[in-house]
Parts: sequence; structure tokens; C-alpha cells
Amino acid sequence: MSDRLVQLSANLEKVLGKRLHSVQTALGEVTIVIHAETYFESAMLLRDDPSLAFEQLIDLCGVDYLDFKDGQWGGQRFAVVSHLLSLAHNWRLRVRVFAAEDTYPLVASVTPVWAVANWFEREAFDLYGILFDGHDDLRRILTDYGFIGHPFRKDFPISGNVEMRYDPELKRVVYQPVTIEAREITPRVVREEQYGGPV
Repeated sequence: MSDRLVQLSANLEKVLGKRLHSVQTALGEVTIVIHAETYFESAMLLRDDPSLAFEQLIDLCGVDYLDFKDGQWGGQRFAVVSHLLSLAHNWRLRVRVFAAEDTYPLVASVTPVWAVANWFEREAFDLYGILFDGHDDLRRILTDYGFIGHPFRKDFPISGNVEMRYDPELKRVVYQPVTIEAREITPRVVREEQYGGPV
């Protein structure tokens, strides 16, 4: 492990203390797991403490751990993962926080800390159903307003729940139950008589 990663890990442990669940270094990257109840406070410290100075949020996404490790995963189902960049120190950090409940996944919004989190959090809400406490405009961003469910959840049906089509009689788009029929496709192999033989 490089000296820079050792220094970053030491700074994180010093500044965040008991707010940290774990610190891991793998493949040249540091990943921390934050306790959900301290997520917003930890984000403020990550940005404002001069020894860390993570002033830029690069990415934020949701993760569904259903059936992770072939169903052997014993932790919470939903997590929010953020990637941060410190321009002052030229180092990166991955931050993971698990929602306390699987049925009502809720974590604090970090939009007051990094304004760019706005659309990222809306995307995580839309695709995974993760709620962000304190977000000013938490609504769907990629799916239709009438969409039912959250399509990136691992228990969401591949074919979806409804389909939409244009109805020429009504002269508008209508929703209807999915009409895709499940079928098994068996590939047909065709070989020439002389295939693979002498020319």
C-alpha cells in the first residue's frame, strides 16, 4: 500500500472516528463504510476538514445487495455509494452507507454538502427506491411518471409490469399489462456436408 493511501486512511480514522464502520484499501483505492445515522455529518467533515478536503462529488449511485454472494449476504439490502475527489490533496475516496431498513430504505440527502448530488439522488430513488431525507425535489428522473416499481431492484420482473402503446382509436398513449409471452429459444445448427473436411 502506498504512503499516500496510508496517510489518507489515517486522516479518515482521525477525523471520522466512531462514525466509521470500516476502512478498506484494495486495488489502490480506499473505501469507507459510514454508519447511516452519521452520514450527513460525515459528509460535512469529509468536505470541510482540511486534512481531507473532499470538495468534489464525482458520482453517487444506489446498490441492491439482494442475493449478493449467492444469498449468503447477511447485511442490509440497499446502499448508497459515493465517489469523492480532493483536488487539494489529489486523492479519491469511495463512501458506502447502508440504509437501516430494507422495506423503507432511507438515508440523509447530501445535496446541502455537494449540490451535484441532486440528480444522482433522484436517479437512485427512481431506479432503486432509496429515499433521501432532506432532498428538496425527490421525484422520478428517468422513468415515466406513471411507472410502477423501481427497475434496478433485483426482484423487479425483467419484462416489467406494464407496457405502453399508442391507441389509434383513443388517439393517445395507453398502459396495459405486459403481453410478452415467455418462450424458450433453441438455436438451430446448420452444417454443410463437407464442413471441416479437406477442400
